[in-house]
Amino acid sequence: MASTIKDVAKYTGLSAATISKYINGKKVLEHNGRKIDEAIRVLDFKVNEFARGLKTSKSATVGVLIPSFENIFFTSIVSTIESVLMQYGYSTIICDYKQDVKLEESKMEFLLSKMVDGIIVMPLDSGGKSVRKAIERGIPVVLVDRPIKDLICDTVLVDNLNASYTAVEALITNGHKRIGIICGQPEIYTAQERLRGYVRVHEDYGMEPDRELIKYGDYEAESGYRLMTEFLEMENRPTAVFVTNYEMTLGTIMAINDKKVAVPEDVSIIGFDNLQMSRVVSPPLSIVVQPMSQIGDTAANLLLKRIRGDHSNFPAMYRLKTEVLIKESVKKLKS
Repeated sequence: MASTIKDVAKYTGLSAATISKYINGKKVLEHNGRKIDEAIRVLDFKVNEFARGLKTSKSATVGVLIPSFENIFFTSIVSTIESVLMQYGYSTIICDYKQDVKLEESKMEFLLSKMVDGIIVMPLDSGGKSVRKAIERGIPVVLVDRPIKDLICDTVLVDNLNASYTAVEALITNGHKRIGIICGQPEIYTAQERLRGYVRVHEDYGMEPDRELIKYGDYEAESGYRLMTEFLEMENRPTAVFVTNYEMTLGTIMAINDKKVAVPEDVSIIGFDNLQMSRVVSPPLSIVVQPMSQIGDTAANLLLKRIRGDHSNFPAMYRLKTEVLIKESVKKLKS
């Protein structure tokens, strides 16, 4: 039998009026909100969304706009976002803009036409035209992975600079001096930050970064394959390569296998994002692990807070830590 507001009231010890107020997006005392959230989860309480929509002009839907369905980083975050929102009675409309700024804008218009209550977006347009349009309409927006310059907006990021710094530092301390990096597109914030970390650690160790060892891909496996092949065909090739996303790491491993290059004897590798792949590849792959579940959880809960009218600590900026796992794919060179 389905749970009712009376059941939630009994569980929490709160009045039905307080619970109804909270469910309909109004602000209540923080500790009461936590009690109601717990009761909703435990009792599997379902809101009559149609009735609530007529009463409150709320759709109980959230839009999620990502660059690609084919990227494991994006889809892993979306999976967590959807799970969190579902617990609170929200449905999600997920759109993929295929790394295209014009399509990003049209998909944002689509979400706005669906009267979503809030939007989580991983933007490509550095000017933020489509995001600004949503904010101007009073729709709460949370940016993930990529901030927009001069835009006041809640943002959830990963500490990309220090992730890159720590990974490349591990190569330097293992005796590597010619270290290649495969970055994403130079106009994308995450690519800029990861390159900054690479350059900064070189400078801190008194080393001059060799521009010949900096290559830009498009976050797809094919570009990782192509750029790693270019490294392997260099006369004075790098002794180590840091690859800055999962798909390009996958392409890099394919190139190494096709060229029959031994890891780490011929080249050391540090990749990105996928723990499962790091265990399957032989030898075990050194990898930068991003907290994908934490990113999705933080973004979803922050958006829910804004939808309910809680604007404390606005705009919020979360910069989450990564973990660098050094495995057998990094060789220690003799000094």
